[in-house]
Amino acid sequence: MTDAKTGAPPPLPRGIAAGKKGWVVVAGLGPGAEAMVTPEVAAALAEATDVIGYIPYVARVADRDGLVKHPSDNRVELERARHAFELAAAGRQVVVVSSGDPGVFAMASALFEAMETGPEVWRELDLRVLPGITAMLAAAAAAGAPLGHDFCAINLSDNLKPFDLVEKRLRLAVEGDFAMGFYNPRSKSRPGRFERVIEVLREGCEPSRLVVLARAVSTPEQELRVVELRDLQPAMVDMRTMVLVGSSLTRRVGRFVYTPRSA
Repeated sequence: MTDAKTGAPPPLPRGIAAGKKGWVVVAGLGPGAEAMVTPEVAAALAEATDVIGYIPYVARVADRDGLVKHPSDNRVELERARHAFELAAAGRQVVVVSSGDPGVFAMASALFEAMETGPEVWRELDLRVLPGITAMLAAAAAAGAPLGHDFCAINLSDNLKPFDLVEKRLRLAVEGDFAMGFYNPRSKSRPGRFERVIEVLREGCEPSRLVVLARAVSTPEQELRVVELRDLQPAMVDMRTMVLVGSSLTRRVGRFVYTPRSA
């Protein structure tokens, strides 16, 4: 991303020093579309010597001279974070990339966890977290305004927490009549979990509750579908699907779904 008049990249975000000093930026690449990468993130990537992240996220960063990419599997977050600090301590300018926003079920927490347990020198490094557009917000915008009132986000994956805790939080969200955004709803390794989620929703929500299914949001493969809870089936979603469940007040107007601001 460049300045429209000069063709130069935007200035570095405040707090990131150019030159030989090492730094770490944790950046969100947004939900998929290049247009949804913020100028702040683009500027950091333009100055980076190294990019670290999950394989498909690193692949989204264009190759260029002087840039070293460090792709890795999605289950080695702490190792990635430590690697970033080690490189920065050696004078490298490092961007750790996440999809969406790095602070939402992503790499920012891993960086701070590594900092907390790592060498004291890591705490002296120049570290910045640059926000990005989340899949949840991009999906909501594509559908209209289903998150227009109180809402919550729940990661349905049980990789880092027991599913009993997922179910407990889901029940409390239903009891509170929150609109809900579900990340990682269904995978090949846990195909039955989303079926249980649907059961819990049906126990506490009316059958006509609106559900937005947004797959590959913001990309050319985007698919947007709105169904009632009574018709929701596990086969309708996969790991690329963002699921938005409305509150009891969520309604349709034309092709849009929205939740009124007033309760």
